[in-house]
Amino acid sequence: MVHLITELSKYTMLILMALYTYQGFSALKRNCPPRKQAGKLRRQTCYLYLFHCNAYAVLWFSTKNADLLFLYLAQVLLFTAIYSMYCTVYKEASRLVVNNMCMLMAIGFVMLARLSYDTAMRQFVLAVVSVVISTLIPYIISQTRSGFRKLTWLYALTGIGMLGVVAALGVATKGANLSFTIAGITIQPSEFIKIVFVFLIASMLYASTDFLQVVKVTVVAGIHVLILVLSRDLGGALIFFVVYLIMVYVATRKPLYFFGGLAGGSVASVVAYFLFNHVRVRVVAWQDPLGHFELEGNQVSHSLFAIGTGGWFGMGLNQGMPGRIPEVKKDFIFSAIAEELGLLFALCLILVCFCCFLMFLNIAMQMKDRFYKYVALGLGTVYGFQIFLSIGGNIKFIPSTGVTLPLVSYGGSSMLSTLMIFSIIQGLYLMHQKEGGSRGVGSRKKSKQTKESRSAGDIPRQAGRQQKGSARP
Repeated sequence: MVHLITELSKYTMLILMALYTYQGFSALKRNCPPRKQAGKLRRQTCYLYLFHCNAYAVLWFSTKNADLLFLYLAQVLLFTAIYSMYCTVYKEASRLVVNNMCMLMAIGFVMLARLSYDTAMRQFVLAVVSVVISTLIPYIISQTRSGFRKLTWLYALTGIGMLGVVAALGVATKGANLSFTIAGITIQPSEFIKIVFVFLIASMLYASTDFLQVVKVTVVAGIHVLILVLSRDLGGALIFFVVYLIMVYVATRKPLYFFGGLAGGSVASVVAYFLFNHVRVRVVAWQDPLGHFELEGNQVSHSLFAIGTGGWFGMGLNQGMPGRIPEVKKDFIFSAIAEELGLLFALCLILVCFCCFLMFLNIAMQMKDRFYKYVALGLGTVYGFQIFLSIGGNIKFIPSTGVTLPLVSYGGSSMLSTLMIFSIIQGLYLMHQKEGGSRGVGSRKKSKQTKESRSAGDIPRQAGRQQKGSARP
């Protein structure tokens, strides 16, 4: 009976995930009527709750662990609290971003509960704390006009100082100094410095984009990257470098900077290969994981086995063997999802992440203030490139970098920093709505349909015609 329920559930969860994904991209269409768009986003929410309930029902039938029911109800309360906050306090926020944020969290909760109840419980507590901390961020961002762009050197000192402390005093994890522990709580500062770094680069490029200023930006960014390299956090260094490269190119629109930086980064990668042993280990594992199965290629090999075993439709929750994958709760959770829920479900997960990335870029393009335009672009790059590194390492597309899958993998620092990124984006979206209202575009005095359009995350088409003067990244 349990096997039959598990077998049927993997198809129902796939259908719910596919419907959720379809409604998300369908709601992005600019020619979608506001009422219809709002309806799509409400259906998305229903699919989220149904998927979450279905998954926990299967886990309970498989394990008969009554604690899972308590965890499920607690998570439902968390999602309901998030939706209530955005429906009452931040009425004009992007509902699509909220839906995707909650869906990614739900998938992470389900997979961690399948792998380890204790881990899932800790992740839930971390998620609650992170949601509480990030609650005020949209309000602070939306109400602040020029304050954040004036803190350039505070950003620089904070970022360089914190990374320096970790490099000197941090605890080594998998060959890299990534974190330190305070009162029993492990913190990975680089997760938060990524956000500070984006604000730093945005404020410097807002001041000027001439050659001398670009040199200053390069020096400051280079110091951040160098400290991360010395800490052997090469995954973090790669994220910082790509964010710098994209933001400078978009701000200056000079291909020479982009290709010059790309060439410099390629040379630095070759140097890192010869300097750091754990970089060589990961490259060897990427080139021929099966040939080095017992040592270097163990993680990647088990990841590929899991993905291949799951096939298109998966083995079903609690029917696979994801526990064989080292670091499955953090670095390789995508492989566990592909094994038990299937490649089709995993592809939908990638599309949901891509939908978030598109919304980030959409908000960046619509911002009138160049500083906040650069901030949205930088945060979108951080999020999108981290997704690429995480999933790319799992499927052997690129060497593994030890980067977690945002909102899905286990990790308190990753959870909090990602929720802060989503909250900042929501704050920028609210700021854009206020700008539109002051110019008669998307105003609160518009019709009920226009309000629904805002809540759905759509920018009215006439806004594009009235904002011809805004710069496009």
